[in-house]
Amino acid sequence: MATVLSVSGSPSASSRTNRLLRHLDQRLTVQGHEVIPLDVRTVPAEALLGADFRHPAVVEATELFERADGVVVGTPVYKASYSGVLKALLDLLPQYALAGKTVLPLATGGSTAHVLAIDYALRPVLSSMGAAHIVQGWFTLDKDITVHEDGSLTVAPPATAALAQVVDQFSAALGSPRLLAAAS
Repeated sequence: MATVLSVSGSPSASSRTNRLLRHLDQRLTVQGHEVIPLDVRTVPAEALLGADFRHPAVVEATELFERADGVVVGTPVYKASYSGVLKALLDLLPQYALAGKTVLPLATGGSTAHVLAIDYALRPVLSSMGAAHIVQGWFTLDKDITVHEDGSLTVAPPATAALAQVVDQFSAALGSPRLLAAAS
């Protein structure tokens, strides 16, 4: 069983990005992984913006990255790039915080005009942080994610299929016992 850190780079607790990540966390858990959610918005702003490497929340986040075998990084796309709150956290992590880790980049946004944000904005940063393997990421349109009044989530069928595929590829790269057994 691998330990997966699931990082939401959304500044909003009720965002589609955050809810989508927590939905995908369930799939990884079913596949036999221990999933630890990290909502970057819960790290105090003064620690992020003041670059306080010694703040307990920053130290804890750094330890979570160290502990993880794999990292899922999800972000809403703003102005063709990943969120500022995610950037602020990544800037405070050690230079090679992702060394030896498998990483799955995910993004959400309102327009297909931002679909390349994963490859041109997020992937280079993840690579520079030493990620051993960055699997194929996925961009999901906001309109394909429906949050119901009860808090449940529905993802449009084409997006559901694509997300299942990238999550399963990530899981296989981590060595999911259930996926490996099914492949035998």
